[in-house]
Amino acid sequence: MAYRKLGRRTGHRDAMLRSLSTSLFEHEQIETTEARGKEVARIADQMVTLAKRGDLHARRQALAYLTREDVVKKLFDTIGPRYASRNGGYTRVTRLGPRRGDAAPMVLVELI
Repeated sequence: MAYRKLGRRTGHRDAMLRSLSTSLFEHEQIETTEARGKEVARIADQMVTLAKRGDLHARRQALAYLTREDVVKKLFDTIGPRYASRNGGYTRVTRLGPRRGDAAPMVLVELI
């Protein structure tokens, strides 16, 4: 499966994406660069699919990826049931324009 390397080594990239995913589920929206946002949206869709399954194995898989237990509880208790009738497409990536300073393209990633 192809993925973006984001100019980071593997460990740093994995930690960054785990942190961004946890923040997305905690606050239900995050502002980040376009490349990071697209990767986080992919991961978030996979996590919501786990939450919709709702069994113990799915919860443990989510706990292995997300960094905080309270966020996993929120994911399985409130976010997962919210999308019970929806098949995919749980996130929206909206372009915000260039970032002041380095003109990196910024996006808002939010749960629909």
